[in-house]
Amino acid sequence: MSDQFQQYSQEAQVAWNENAAYWDEYMGEGNDFVNVLCWPAIERLLAPGPGMCVLDVACGNGLTSRRLGRLGAQITAFDVSDAMIERARARTTAEDGDISYRLIDGGDDAALLALGAGSFDAALSNMALFDMAAIDPLFASLARLLKPGGVFVFSVMHPCFNNMHTIHTAEREDRDGRLVTTYSMKVTGYMSPSVKMGLAIPGQQRPHPYFHRPLQMLLGAGFAAGFVMDGLEERAFPPDHPKGRSPLGWGPEFSEIPPVMVVRMRFL
Repeated sequence: MSDQFQQYSQEAQVAWNENAAYWDEYMGEGNDFVNVLCWPAIERLLAPGPGMCVLDVACGNGLTSRRLGRLGAQITAFDVSDAMIERARARTTAEDGDISYRLIDGGDDAALLALGAGSFDAALSNMALFDMAAIDPLFASLARLLKPGGVFVFSVMHPCFNNMHTIHTAEREDRDGRLVTTYSMKVTGYMSPSVKMGLAIPGQQRPHPYFHRPLQMLLGAGFAAGFVMDGLEERAFPPDHPKGRSPLGWGPEFSEIPPVMVVRMRFL
């Protein structure tokens, strides 16, 4: 069960509060991971539009909330970090539409149900579930917050290829008089759920815990709450994407390996 990480919940909250300003300044309204990998798939799978009531789970600085709001959706957004919520509110203007930001722990069933059972057409979580110590309570709450047929769309680091047990490698060979570099991933762990400290952005003040869950555990939390999966996109940078500053960072060199997975689960 995902609550085996519960002891790290407060540590994660403290880390995100300390890193909020740095994260917000670096991320702004989105980076390549958001703009190229996550958002196009989120739009396809969520299909947001005017009048749609959406719950933005672990909204961070609110960048996805504002994108949804500008499309006409009515947004209730929450995060466990009060510093992040302050940043989200500071960035939000009237042009961003109908957005209400709340300070809520995603594992707090009572606080979530106070938002109104059956009030939401959809829920979204962008690159956040692996930052949460417990996800089973969240899925159970979402099953009551969503209307029948409502969807939960979430993007995550791909558990198979982008976790704290993977190593980026580059090998160069002389292939018939031509120097060829092959990029690949070395995977040293996958099946066992685990927690490791890491840096989401180089230079952030404090490492924060990453919670690795294999697919059977990640998706199983949704299945146990009554969701079915009816949409999936595995996202990699295209071969013609500009190279990044880091020679072994995610980019076109790894175009055959997806660092991101976007899932749609539906509550029937």
